Amino acid sequence: MYSFFLKLSKLMAWLGGAMLTALIVMVCTSVLGREINGILHADWLVSLAPGLSRWLLDIGVGPVNGDFELVEFGIAFSIFAFLPLCQLTGGHATVDVFTNYLSDRVNQGLRLVTDIVFAGVMVLIAWQLWLGLASKKSSGQTTFLLEMPVWWAYALSLSGAIVAAVIACYVAAMRLREVASGRVILPIDLGANH
Repeated sequence: MYSFFLKLSKLMAWLGGAMLTALIVMVCTSVLGREINGILHADWLVSLAPGLSRWLLDIGVGPVNGDFELVEFGIAFSIFAFLPLCQLTGGHATVDVFTNYLSDRVNQGLRLVTDIVFAGVMVLIAWQLWLGLASKKSSGQTTFLLEMPVWWAYALSLSGAIVAAVIACYVAAMRLREVASGRVILPIDLGANH
């Protein structure tokens, strides 16, 4: 099961990275378009080359319409897309100033508690996203500029949240087995090295 979940979590991380890359390109394009649009409206350019200025404005040179709405949609998905790999490989940020002085058995118990809490939180988040998706879909709510259905963002985030919740539950179950058997089953703190 571990290898299946590792492949799934890596796929989700790749999808999250692709989404972030697309968002970065879009934001840079929008900022550049906004700057060029400002220049095209400048009095000196309008008087110097009115035809060129008007033509460029007419073909749509300017900011990406609804860029902030697309960023909201995409960032939410990316966050949920990165969580499974981070959880499975123990890549979450930790502060171990205090836990360095505890025994391995106590640290194993602490990992179990945190992984159970994390799994519970992920299941709760996935459930709330499902309820939000159903509510937004039935209300027909759309975004302000692009008039995209808001439930699309919920559906995108829910896909990542479900994978994150399933993997978090798997990790919690494996940590429980570790505590019960006294042996290490899942890798600890692989993070980005895996």
